[in-house]
Amino acid sequence: MPLKIKLVSIMVDDQDKALDFYTNKLGFIKKLEIDMGEHKWISVVSSDSDYMELGLEPNVGVPEAKVYQKALLDNGIPATAFDVDDIETEHKKLVEKGVLFKSEPKDVGGIKVAILHDTVGNLIQIQQVPKL
Repeated sequence: MPLKIKLVSIMVDDQDKALDFYTNKLGFIKKLEIDMGEHKWISVVSSDSDYMELGLEPNVGVPEAKVYQKALLDNGIPATAFDVDDIETEHKKLVEKGVLFKSEPKDVGGIKVAILHDTVGNLIQIQQVPKL
């Protein structure tokens, strides 16, 4: 059996705020929220599949995690990317929900991208990739 990607995590500076943003603004569904004492194990999934999970990891306890997260943000590098079928429609929907964008949808070599702020220390890219 080949290796499969099951869980990818991003660092967040506030897990509760992150869970609210990723579910109520971006439309993901909470899969896990397990109390681990001071922090939680939290993951969200897309509404069309619960196989691939996005973990919302607290950026505390490891100083390098905050440094890395801040370096990505300061340099305008998205922490991850999410596919959308229609970037213009998705962008408009997210703006109406109050999501702040660093960049509007634009074509970059055949792929349309836009970058948003996730309110918990990250830039996130949404992208429309041509169907083959």
